[in-house]
Formats: sequence, C-alpha cells, structure tokens
Amino acid sequence: MNMVDPCSCSPSTSTNKSSPSITTTTITDLDADSLFHCASFLSLHDISNLSLTCKYLNRVSYSDSIWFSLFRERWPQQLPSCFSQTSSVREAYLARHTALQQFKFVDPLVADFYTNANPNNLVGFNNNDIIVSQGALINVMKIDGVLNLRESLVHLNGHNAKITCMRLFPLNETSLFRSETQGNENVLVTSSCDHSIRLWWKGSCQRCFRGHNGPVSTLSDKLLGDSIGKVFASGGVDSTVRLWSLNSSGKRGEHALRATLYGHEKPVVHMSVAGHKTSLLVSMSRDSKVRVWDTNVSSSAVRSSCCVGMTSVPGAPVGMKCHESLLYVAAGSSVVAIDLRTMQKAFDAPMNQPKLHSLEIMPSKSLICMGGIGRAMLWDIRKSCDTQKAEPITELDGHIGAVTFLHMDPYKVVTGGPEDPYINVWEVDTGTQTNSLSCCPPNGSSSRRGCSAMAVKGCRMVTASCGVSHGLLRFRDFTNATCQVSSNESEFASKFWGPQSCSDSEESD
Repeated sequence: MNMVDPCSCSPSTSTNKSSPSITTTTITDLDADSLFHCASFLSLHDISNLSLTCKYLNRVSYSDSIWFSLFRERWPQQLPSCFSQTSSVREAYLARHTALQQFKFVDPLVADFYTNANPNNLVGFNNNDIIVSQGALINVMKIDGVLNLRESLVHLNGHNAKITCMRLFPLNETSLFRSETQGNENVLVTSSCDHSIRLWWKGSCQRCFRGHNGPVSTLSDKLLGDSIGKVFASGGVDSTVRLWSLNSSGKRGEHALRATLYGHEKPVVHMSVAGHKTSLLVSMSRDSKVRVWDTNVSSSAVRSSCCVGMTSVPGAPVGMKCHESLLYVAAGSSVVAIDLRTMQKAFDAPMNQPKLHSLEIMPSKSLICMGGIGRAMLWDIRKSCDTQKAEPITELDGHIGAVTFLHMDPYKVVTGGPEDPYINVWEVDTGTQTNSLSCCPPNGSSSRRGCSAMAVKGCRMVTASCGVSHGLLRFRDFTNATCQVSSNESEFASKFWGPQSCSDSEESD
C-alpha cells in the first residue's frame, strides 16, 4: 500500500479541492422544516438575533412552530389558542409576556412571611434572594426556599444601628474573590448610622469600611472608575463624600479610603454616578446644593479641588438620578433636569403640589414619574426639552396619602405609600391602571399602615408592611399566572384616557 504524507500536498491544491464545498453550501440551502427544527432549540434572545441576519432567516424566526415551542416551554399548561385570538403564535407569546410583566392577573403565586413589629426599612432583589433590612439587621431569604416552604432565612449581623442604604455591585467589577467569581453574582454593600459601611458576600461580612465622623446616609448607585481601580462613594452626616477602593486587602478594609471630598455644608443625602463619564459623581446635600466631582482629577487623600460643577435647586431634596449627561433632581415641588456638561437647566417639571415625595425615570421610554399626595404624574422628557416648559402626559390618581414608592420599567409603573394599603400598577405607555394589590394581611387587623418598603423585578414583587404585633413581607410571582384581570372592572380604568385608547389597549391584550 502506498502511503501519502499529508504534508506533501501543496497548499494551493488542498485549498482548491476544499473550496467548492465551502462556497456552495450555506445555511439558506437547508429546507424550511430543517431550519424550523434547528431554531426551535434556540433561546428567545438568539431567535431575536436570528431575525436580524437576513430576510430569509427573518421569515424563519417568525414561524409559528418556533414560537409554539417557546410558548410550550415557558407556559406548558396554557396553549396560545386559549390565551388570545391573535393572528400568530408569536403575537400570542409577546402579548402574554407583556400582560405578565404588567401584572394583569388575579392569581399570582403569593407567599407571606411574618416578622417582628420593627419596620422593614429597605427591601430588594438579588437574583434568587430577597434582601430586607430591619433596623440594624439584614434578612436574606431564598426565593426557591420560599416557594418550596423550606426554611430559607439568613440573618446578617454586624451593624449596631439602623441601616440607611443598600446597594448591589457586580462581583466581577469589584476585583474581589477572583478565583470564585461566577456568572452574575453581586456583592451587597450597606451603610449605617453606626458610622460604618459593610460589604457582604456568601452570607458573611467580607469588609468593614470606617472613616466617616457620623452616620453614613447614602451610597453611590454605581461603581466609579475603570476596570483597573473601581471605587464606590459614600455620603455622610459629617457633610463629606468619601471614596473607597474595592481592591484593598484585609477584612477590616485597611487602606480602603482613597479620598475625602469636602465642600458640602450640610449632610449628604443623595448621590448618583454620571452615565456619560463614569468618573463623575454627583452629590446633593440636605440644603439642596449639588456638587459634581471628577474622581480622576487627583489621587490625594484629602481634596476639594476635584469639584468641577456646582448648582442648587429650590425646596427640600427628594431624589436624584443620572442618565447619560443629564441629571434629574427632585426637590420641593418640581423635577429639574441639568446638563452636566454645561451645568445649565434643560427643563423644569412642576408637580403643582406643595411637596414631592418620590422620583423615578425610564430613559428608554423618555419618561419621568414623580409621586405627590394622592397621585403620581408621568412626563415626556422629549416634549419637555423641546418646549422648555414641561406638561404632564397623564396623572395616576386614586392613592391614599403620599406616593413615596415608585418603580418604572419598560412595561409598567408601580406606585405605593405608607398610608395606602394597596399597591397600584399602571401601563407605562398609556397610564391605564392594570391592577391593585393589597400589601396587608387578609383581615387587615394587624397592620395599622400601608406599605413600608417595596421592590419589583420583572414578574416578581415584594412588599413590606408593619403592624401592631408583627410585620408582613408579601412575595408575589406572576410568571405562571393564568387568570387575567377582567377588562370590565371599571376600578382599573383610567379616567384620563378616552374610550378609543382603552379599546386599543384591550385589543393589544
């Protein structure tokens, strides 16, 4: 037998022989049934990307067989034909997904947890965890354990006074525990009236940061800096802003303090990181004076020269958020947008009430929502910037007392307050009310007030209320709900939209 050494073949000969099979066979040569079968194994995100590749694959990605497979995988107990009289399974899938995100159902999975009578101050989601602060104590509950009726409560002890702020930062951005970093894990950072800041991971305190000369009142909403040296900021009653490194070693956080920023004359109450430049930090003090700091200007431990902008707004501070180069400040009875590049006011949105109580923004929808007494108001940012005089697009009314809790996402607005026993849900595009959910026990006798804390993430929501003898945490999950809120229930209709808008909304459901 004659053996041929593969290396003896010339490159040009090998290339010419193999090139016809490469150039003449493409994915579009597969028949439609084969493509449908292959695409049925893709995720929703991958199918969306597939639709953007070419016209042929775009038609494939709209196939009923693919969307029926997705529908059956996510909601195996409900067929598309039973849900909506739409023209395609894809439309039925998207309609159901939107309805679930907007809480348009009366049968979510509900789990109640009773705590002691101390108020639940802060509550939030961290992947599969519910995090609740109660005075100086942090309680962490596993959602899987909640749903399976297992004991899943973990107490995080360490602070000696009331917790004032909780933030979640991505673990892979902190330069901590690199060998154990997995997926989308977060670290929890908390500030307290005991003058300290603590970093928690895997159920224990990993760092303790000390340096403020009084209670720590707030933390930055994001990390500052580049991937080499990430820092977070804290503001305190001592009127200082302090920068802390997440690269420091030692459990006590030795040498973690990178800078102390002086300039405020009153306690710092709000902070936010600019969107267009991650080294810019905006802080606001109790006297409603705003300072912009460039944290890359200097590396000295004590400095005030890195202040690159100042302004003030009338009224008591309520909230503050940055998006791109705009800063939205809620104070007194209005929301002011400030361009951080020029420090000039972009627009002013008045509430037409003596006092604001909350602020939330949805940049992807160009919307601002602000809470007042008995109502919340939605504003269109683009119209406000064009006219220099903002006009609300709708009012979300029917609340009891102050609307102090706001959540906005691309699908819904969720509102609540300490005097209102109900949480209200609204369509973000139309302002139509979709649901009203109780945050108190069924008999209502153990709760003397409304909502004391609220967190919403996708199809899930958790509310906290405090009673005379105990507190209540109520967890709701609409992911597998099947019974929709009746469109004939007039109490969920918005009086600010005409019949045509309402009928359009019902048809889209």
